[in-house]
Amino acid sequence: MSRAGKYPVKLSDGVSVAIAGNELVVKGPKGELKIALDTKNAALVDIKVEAGEVSVTPKNPEDKDSRAMWGTMTRNIRSAVEGVTNGFSKDMYMKGVGYKASVSGNKFTLVVGFSHDVVMEIPAGLIVKIGEQPTEFTISGIDKCAVGLFADKIHKIRKADPYKAKGIFYKGEKIRRKEGKKK
Repeated sequence: MSRAGKYPVKLSDGVSVAIAGNELVVKGPKGELKIALDTKNAALVDIKVEAGEVSVTPKNPEDKDSRAMWGTMTRNIRSAVEGVTNGFSKDMYMKGVGYKASVSGNKFTLVVGFSHDVVMEIPAGLIVKIGEQPTEFTISGIDKCAVGLFADKIHKIRKADPYKAKGIFYKGEKIRRKEGKKK
């Protein structure tokens, strides 16, 4: 039995959910998100929008895939409701000599020790803010998946070096330091 799926998603004030064709549309104070219902996996569950809550049930409780999608779709809907209500953000920072970040328009530029600057286009719906230091920045948006994917792309540009402890980090990320060469 799915522990995530058996509880309905409660809608907060100002959030509305409607099924429009093959999409579940979630509208809130921060924007609008759509969840596709025409995929093979989404067809394994039934979604009901009732007064103040959304409930998901598996079409065939005996089927393993149907039970798996029961919890997954519930979590996806819960993330969409939270995204349009509060939004999501990832705080990141960089360590290294000369490392810095800047934003101009929809371009995010990183100087991270390569012979060239790394210029990335900020995806639609995301906001990148530089912190007090040019080495700190925050990625925010209403789509949890988009925020996480863009943060991961940035993180992979210069992974944390366990010997020198430099690179691009998530706030709160701990790396395991390694000892260098012994003489």
